[in-house]
Amino acid sequence: MKNWLEQLLEHLESSGEVGQATRQFLRERNVTVRVRSQPTGARWTLFGNIEISPAYSDGKDDDYALSLIVHEARHLRQGFLTALSVHGELDAWQIQFVFLKALTGNYYPASKLDGIVEELVNLNPTDRVDLLRAGGLMQSFSGKKYRIDLLPLYPLGKEIAFRLSGQLMQ
Repeated sequence: MKNWLEQLLEHLESSGEVGQATRQFLRERNVTVRVRSQPTGARWTLFGNIEISPAYSDGKDDDYALSLIVHEARHLRQGFLTALSVHGELDAWQIQFVFLKALTGNYYPASKLDGIVEELVNLNPTDRVDLLRAGGLMQSFSGKKYRIDLLPLYPLGKEIAFRLSGQLMQ
């Protein structure tokens, strides 16, 4: 009999285009997904794996757990420098919550947070003002312990270039 995590990963196959692409990426990159205690819903590791909080492993909110896997897989695709920027976080939040809405009809189950997520989904991840706004919204959603304020707005090389030239380098 398959365990909860194996069943969850199989469900990615039938959860639309983003879910299928995520499952394929996990297979191609040999990404291990495991349940592990942590302060966040999920995280990617420097070793290229994904860890989900046990809080989501009870099977009560599998759609949200799937969206967390999609989010963290996006970070693994982005690479280290992009993943550790507000731009990378916003991109991952956007794909996560658009995926979740496609599965459930809502960005997030709690109506108060749904408005925050809807605003995040509509921000431009390359606009500096929108990235500043995104950081505040992410902390409103996740709490002050979510230290998005410590990350550069753009991936580090682009952030340095912007600060030196005043222009975003492509």
